[in-house]
Amino acid sequence: MKQPKVLIMMSTYNGERYISEQMDSLIAQVQVETQIYIRDDGSTDSTMEKLRLYAEVYPGRIHIRSEHNLGVIRSFFELMQSSPSTFDYYAFCDQDDVWEQDKLIRAITLLQTMNSSIPLLYCSSTQMVDQNLTPIGVWPKVPQKQLTFYNALVENSCVGCTMVMNDITFNQIRGSLPSDFNELIMHDWWIYLYVCTFGEVIFDEHPAIMYRQHQGNVLGGSRDGLIQKWRKRLDRFMNGNNHYILSRQARQFLTTYEDHLTRTQIEEMRNLLHILEKSVIHRLWYACKTPFHRQSLLDDVVLKFVIIAGKL
Repeated sequence: MKQPKVLIMMSTYNGERYISEQMDSLIAQVQVETQIYIRDDGSTDSTMEKLRLYAEVYPGRIHIRSEHNLGVIRSFFELMQSSPSTFDYYAFCDQDDVWEQDKLIRAITLLQTMNSSIPLLYCSSTQMVDQNLTPIGVWPKVPQKQLTFYNALVENSCVGCTMVMNDITFNQIRGSLPSDFNELIMHDWWIYLYVCTFGEVIFDEHPAIMYRQHQGNVLGGSRDGLIQKWRKRLDRFMNGNNHYILSRQARQFLTTYEDHLTRTQIEEMRNLLHILEKSVIHRLWYACKTPFHRQSLLDDVVLKFVIIAGKL
């Protein structure tokens, strides 16, 4: 039986410490035919030297190039633009995690149960580990509400390093990229929002990757208690961090895909964006009835508070 062809896309930056463990886990993937495309985003350490060694051992399977620093969002979209469109599935990959051997085939098996004629996206929980791969906890938990446009516009439930997309998702997104990457919160959120809007997302509760938490990659808030989460959210809001990032990304999404959205979706997005220009009374009224929502009660309260404050 022919094995699925999967392209793994990795953006690296000063990842010398953990890159070998990740590469070994990618090469060890079972029941799939893989190629690995790597764009180094201007590393100044020995990342490229280590990657070249892998490319020499696996010629034709590992493709690497070193380019100037663009930042993580642009780097991953550049990978999408420059990668071939001849694969069955496409996966994003971070430089410092470790994948289980069946990570890809598990994702593909689940994707193959879905409607293959529409954009599809797989994502999963992760096994968070410390720098020595000691388990910390599983994150994120399985979303309790449907992964729809009305949730995805205001919350990302998909961890980018777990994402596997079908060829339709890959080709449609790279064929209509946003005009201003600075308006995007993150590349994975944009793709997640696209598929929630035009296709289907499947969330796997099994953590098929070890998601390493270290000094250069600390997942804020995932291990915090309720009080700590509230305090961090309040601090970010009071300091002006994250003001308007949701509305900016939503506006860019509307600009990019308006011709493909339903009339209802367009009206709901415009209502959300326009309410920010109204009085606080109007914003309070809208926050109580908005169709846009987040997964947890805590995060949904925060969303309503940000709408009322006019800082979405």
